[in-house]
Amino acid sequence: MPTRVASAQLNQIIGDFDGNARRIADAARRACASGARVLVTPELSLTGYPPEDLLLRGAFYDRTRAALDGLLEQSRQWPGLHVVVGHPVSSDDRRFNTASVLCEGRLVGEYHKRELPNYGVFDERRYFEAGSQTLVFDVQGTRFGVVICEDFWFDRAPGAARQAGAQVLLAPNASPYHLDKQHLRLDVLRENVCAQGMAVVLSSLVGGQDELVFDGMSLALNADGSLAAQARDFEEDLLFVDIDSSGRLSGRIEPTRSLEAQTYSALVLGVRDYLGKNGFPGAIIGLSGGVDSALTLAIAVDALGADKVRAVMMPSPYTAEISWVDARDMAARLGVRYDEIPIAPCFDAFLTTLSGEFKGLPTDTTEENLQARIRGTLLMALSNKFGSIVLTTGNKSEMAVGYSTLYGDLAGGFAVIKDIAKTLVYRLCHYRNTLSEVIPERIITRAPSAELRPDQKDQDSLPPYDELDGIVSLYMEQDCRIDDIVAAGYPRAAVEKVVRLMRISEYKRRQSPVGIRVTHRAFGRDWRYPITSKFRD
Repeated sequence: MPTRVASAQLNQIIGDFDGNARRIADAARRACASGARVLVTPELSLTGYPPEDLLLRGAFYDRTRAALDGLLEQSRQWPGLHVVVGHPVSSDDRRFNTASVLCEGRLVGEYHKRELPNYGVFDERRYFEAGSQTLVFDVQGTRFGVVICEDFWFDRAPGAARQAGAQVLLAPNASPYHLDKQHLRLDVLRENVCAQGMAVVLSSLVGGQDELVFDGMSLALNADGSLAAQARDFEEDLLFVDIDSSGRLSGRIEPTRSLEAQTYSALVLGVRDYLGKNGFPGAIIGLSGGVDSALTLAIAVDALGADKVRAVMMPSPYTAEISWVDARDMAARLGVRYDEIPIAPCFDAFLTTLSGEFKGLPTDTTEENLQARIRGTLLMALSNKFGSIVLTTGNKSEMAVGYSTLYGDLAGGFAVIKDIAKTLVYRLCHYRNTLSEVIPERIITRAPSAELRPDQKDQDSLPPYDELDGIVSLYMEQDCRIDDIVAAGYPRAAVEKVVRLMRISEYKRRQSPVGIRVTHRAFGRDWRYPITSKFRD
């Protein structure tokens, strides 16, 4: 008779001890009813991940302990089921990232995470000490070992479990999504776990947490590295894996979708969870008739429903007629509330008020920025009055070079496409239209413009977006030197201009809203450069 293992892919909320425990218990009941003898849940499944500086508060551990005790008592209701629960432990001024195995009211064992990531978005050495012990337990003749997330990115912890007799490794995981992350996970698991002769069952967190999105895609690999099971992406799931008498694993395999499909789903989930978990009743978006706000609106509607999204068109004297037409068209296609608030009266009032100060001075970006700031003020006023959050629409290309206005188009509460390069914006628009054609074709094909002066085009100030995005990717995401970027085929003048703009725009990025991370290096936690610096590449 095969031994059944269940992997619970849960969308937990940091500090929601009752809700998190309830979701774990519900998964345990379902697993037990389906004949599973082992249930593995994600890393820190009881508290949510990452708790950050909540891990420095004693009361946080008190609540954790109480919730764990409650689950331990409930485990008496799940005969024969071994439940792997993730939680932090604090004892004698030492803190550990821990996985406990519960079975029928007993604590079978504890495992403390050995490898503590301290790069990118991770800062675990700030909170935890590294463990040193292994945990291996027997269920129906199969020896299960436990490691936690970063442990399997190296061979040390899996190797220790193998030496202790583990045949199948259970891996609670909370690994934030970035583009094509699943293929990287598979490669690492095959190299560090399967190569040592072990099969592995991974339980991955799913859901949005501030700027992070967790993609799920829990999985199982046989000892030969072949894929035995894979859960759905970007939604909760319970994956069952059967281990036969020869040690082979089998289960349901959900397909790995295209990069565009994954990225779009990550953005939808990020918006849904940020608003839902923080209690916002809806979203407001400044709809310009351009591609960035169009993509943001489509994501918001897919995440929240049309009834919770409001689009506001705020035309200026320089807004093209086709921008009005396309904005109205898209709002109608999606069925959202749509309003038009012309900003010309406000703009005239500002110019009149400042006429004495500006007398004799030429018109420049000051007047352009005034228009953006009027729009930001109007959107924030609507947000204050009705409680909905403003979703900003700036993309990564603009964030990189400062092609944005502080207190203008940067004003808002959540930056949906902050980590999406402009070239990827177009790809995501095309992808969304394959599901249903909600973005008018002209929005995608017309030349992008901020429409803050007559006949303005983005490329008046910036290199072509395919060139700009390539330079930003090499310099910002891959840490390449200027000479290396030039050697890759980019014009030196363009490279030096982009790098200079990135440097002088740091002060803006520090004041921009939190936004969804989908690349392995996003502006925010991943990018920690000083504003004040004399260093030049």
